Amino acid sequence: MSLNPDIAAFLQLVGNGRASGKRVGMHELSPEQAREQFDQSSLLMAAGGEDLAVVDELQLPVRDGSLLDARVYSNQPLKAGAGRPALLYFHGGGYVVGSLDSHDSLCRALASMADCVVVSVAYRLAPQCRFPTAADDAQDAWHWLVASAQDLGLDNARLAIAGDSVGGSLATVLAAQLAGAPVQPRLQVLIYPVTDASRSTPSIERYAEGYLLEKASLNWFYNHYQREAADRLDPRFSPLLGDVSAAVAPVLLVLAECDPLHDEGVAYARHLQAAGVEVELKVYEGMTHDFMRMGAIIDEAEEAQRHIAERLVEVFTAQ
Repeated sequence: MSLNPDIAAFLQLVGNGRASGKRVGMHELSPEQAREQFDQSSLLMAAGGEDLAVVDELQLPVRDGSLLDARVYSNQPLKAGAGRPALLYFHGGGYVVGSLDSHDSLCRALASMADCVVVSVAYRLAPQCRFPTAADDAQDAWHWLVASAQDLGLDNARLAIAGDSVGGSLATVLAAQLAGAPVQPRLQVLIYPVTDASRSTPSIERYAEGYLLEKASLNWFYNHYQREAADRLDPRFSPLLGDVSAAVAPVLLVLAECDPLHDEGVAYARHLQAAGVEVELKVYEGMTHDFMRMGAIIDEAEEAQRHIAERLVEVFTAQ
C-alpha cells in the first residue's frame, strides 16, 4: 500500500515530503524551536475542535510537589457525584514537544464521540525533565484522578487511559503498574506508541525520511529524554522489553502503515497477546505517524477517532 496522496501533498507543503528540502528537521532545532514548530503544524492538521459544555484548565500535584497543567473536556457540565466515565489522555511528542494545545482537537473529539470526560495531562518535558519523570507524572496523574473522581463527577469503575506516540508508551507503562490495583482502567488505547527505543526495525529504516516522523528525530527525542543510554532498556522507556501481567487492562492498539513505529507496535501486540492480554490491533493503510490529528487533511482521522470512541463506549457500558 502506498502513502495516502492527501498526506503526501501535505508533507510536500510543510517540507517533510521526500526530496522537498523546505523545512529543517526537528532534530536540527533546539527543543524550544521544535515545540513551536510542532504546535504550529498541529494547527494546520487539525479539523478544529468540537464545541463542548466544559473545557477547563486545572493543575494537579505530583510527588515532588510540582504542579502539572491539565485540561478537562466534557460535553456535559461537571457535577459532583454524577458518576460519568472518563479517559485520562497523554499527548505525543517524543517527550520533548507536544502540549495540551497540540492535542486539543483530538481530546475534544473523543469527549464528544465517546460521551465521556477527557482529562489531558501536560506531563513535564525533556530535556528539562529526563527519564523517568514523564512516567512518574503519568502515574501521579492517575492517582490524582482516582482521588478526585467524586468531586469531578466521575465513576472510578469506568475509567480508561490513552495516548499517542510516547503518550501511548506512558499509557501502557501506567497500565502495567496498575495490574492488580484496587482501581484499574477498563481499556488502554495505544495510538502508534513507542514500545522499543533500544533498537531499529525494518519500518524505522523503510520510513526513515519523508513520512512526517523521521528516524533522526526519534533518536533526538530519546537522547533528550534519557539520562544515559541504558535507560532505553528500562521497560518504562521501552515497554516491549518488560514482562507483562495477564491482569493488565485490555488493549486497543492503533497503528499507521507508513510509520517508523509500525513494526514495534505489531511486536508489542504479539507480546501482550502472548501474556494473555486481550488485544485489538487495527492498522490504517497508507497512513503516517500522527494521522489521528490530521482531520483537516484526511477522512481516516475521524474514522479512527470514531472507532476508539465506539470501543470506549463499549467498555464503559459493559456490566
